[in-house]
Amino acid sequence: MATMKLKVARIGNSRGVRLPAASLRRYRIGETVVMEERSEGILLRPTGPAVEKLSWEETAREMAASPEDWSAWGATAADGLDDVPWLTDRKGRVAEPPTRYRAKPRPGKRR
Repeated sequence: MATMKLKVARIGNSRGVRLPAASLRRYRIGETVVMEERSEGILLRPTGPAVEKLSWEETAREMAASPEDWSAWGATAADGLDDVPWLTDRKGRVAEPPTRYRAKPRPGKRR
């Protein structure tokens, strides 16, 4: 990403900067932008979602097309998550053992 200095110009009682046309096209900025004040500076971004999200199918297609080696992901199949204990047929079972005490009712409150 290129760093450039932009001139601050007077616009009525306010100040403004002109953004280069190439940057406006690149980030698909139309009539409005969203300005966020952050500790490291000001962020201008187009309105709408910040990043277009991919579907699972598009993500898998991009992963297959990338030169990165994804074969290590196959090793996660042997992690034992197929036998998840919380997916058993036993109903009403809780992960923690029951406590030996009960909460006392508050004075003035009726059940």
